[in-house]
Parts: sequence; structure tokens; C-alpha cells
Amino acid sequence: MYYLIILVLLFVAELFYFRIADKLNIIDKPNERSSHTRITLRGGGIIFYFGALAYFLTNHFEYPWFMLALTMITVISFVDDIRSTSQIVRLIIHFTAMALMFCQWGLFALPWWTIIVALVVCTGIINAYNFMDGINGITGGYSLVVLGALAYINVKIVPFVEPDLIYTMICAVLVFNFFNFRKKAKCFAGDVGSVSIAFIILFLLGNLVIVTGDLSWIVLLAVYGTDSVLTIIHRVMLHENVGLPHRKHLYQIMANELKIPHVVVSSLFMAVQILIVAGYIYFREYGYWYLLGSLFVLSIIYILFMRKYFHLHSS
Repeated sequence: MYYLIILVLLFVAELFYFRIADKLNIIDKPNERSSHTRITLRGGGIIFYFGALAYFLTNHFEYPWFMLALTMITVISFVDDIRSTSQIVRLIIHFTAMALMFCQWGLFALPWWTIIVALVVCTGIINAYNFMDGINGITGGYSLVVLGALAYINVKIVPFVEPDLIYTMICAVLVFNFFNFRKKAKCFAGDVGSVSIAFIILFLLGNLVIVTGDLSWIVLLAVYGTDSVLTIIHRVMLHENVGLPHRKHLYQIMANELKIPHVVVSSLFMAVQILIVAGYIYFREYGYWYLLGSLFVLSIIYILFMRKYFHLHSS
């Protein structure tokens, strides 16, 4: 009953946000770099923050430093969705938010170099999640797979976080998917959605890594990670400015050049990540080898795909 109430409240909150976004003209207009063709409401992913807030308010204010960090990163991302903000300001707030999350993790009690490594990894994951938010369903669908895997691991393998946090976030993602995981999306996640859900998943994954002392759990983000990293390498090889928007991700070429429906592409990414997670759990004693093997296979698939179809984008 608790989760049913949360689901209904989040659904109502999303509809309320739509009214505000419509009045304030918070919209996403398609351009030459877009993978969509119609004007759509932007920022529907703010529901992820509302989900985390609902957990925080109903569970004795658990994880306060994390919640403060999430609030900071959500606010600056939402402002950036409405109007462009200074890159320096965004970086300062992002790094401050990550420092607060490190406090929640207890990282500052560890050697200094762990902070540097964590900062680089966390920055990479957040940016990768933001880069991959380009077609209907991919952010919500992929997040649902990762959260589902984390929920299973938390209950069946090793407890690493209060389970209600994961379940509440699953409710928020389901609400967002109702409006986004469709042929004609009612809303897009926006930076506020992709960055906030990335931060939430990062917090959960970090807890898991700290509790187990096993970095191979990063395999839960293998598909996103491979597409993001190899696309950056590809753009460097093409002598492009990697800071500028583009349509060179594998999923973008599938949707734009090959004309595969967005929901099909998103479902394919979800299915591949599900298979990888299932395999990892089954062969968990070979964690790091399995991670390397998965990344190798995904990289080969990426390279072969680009060799065959990238010319469609170039032309």
C-alpha cells in the first residue's frame, strides 16, 4: 500500500510539473542534432528527485548528506534546462555535491588517492548518463534495469542500502517511463532527469562497492560505459571538439540513420544490460574477468557496427 501511494503521488506530481512546464515554456525544440522531430516538454526527469525526496521524508531523514548533494545537483541542472548557466558554476556545484556524497560514504577516512579516483569515476559516470539521454525510453528504461539489478543484489546477495530507497526510485522511474517510453514522448528527462538519476544510481552503486570492496560491480553500467567511452575516443580520432553536441553515439545512429524506432533501440540496450548483469551474478566468483570480457565483447560489437554503418552518418 505504501508503494502504491508513492506511485500515485509521484504520478500526480509529474502531471503538476507538466502544467508548470507548459506555462513557463520549458520545452525542447528539435534541431539538427536532435533525434526527435516535435516540440516536447523538457525536465520530466525531475520526478526522480521527487522520488528520492519522498523516501527521505518518510524514512527518518536517512542519508542527509546525500540528499543535500542531490538537491544541489538537481537545482543547478534544472536551471540549466531553463537557461544556460556558467560551466564554472556547474562544475563547482557538481564537485561540492560529490564531496557531500563522499561524506555520506565515509570516503574521507580513506587514503587521499581514493578521493581522486572516486572523483574521476563519478564525474565520468554522471557525464556518460547525460550523454546517453538522447532518445525516448533510453534513460528511464536503462535506469529501471540497473535499479532492478541493485534491488535484487540488495536482497539476495549482500545488503548495502535501505531497500526502500531503491523501491521508491523504481516507482519514480516507472512514472517517468509512462510518459517517456513511447513512440511520441510526453516529456523528456532533461539534464535535471539524466543527471539526478545518474547521481542516485551512483550513490547506490558506490555503497555496493564500499560494502563489498569489489569494483567489478561497475559491470551494471557496462553498456552505457562502452558506448560513451568509445564514442569519445572515436570523436577524438575524428579531431572533433568532444565538448560539443553530436549524434555519433551508437544508439543515435540506430535511431537516426537506420530509422529503428526509439523504443526498440532502448529495449535493445535494456536487454543487453540485463543479459550482462545475469551473467555476472551467475559467474560472480570471476567478477573482474567477467567485467573485462564483457567490455571486450561490447567494444568489438561497437567497432563492427561503426565500421558498417557510420558512413551513413558521415554522408
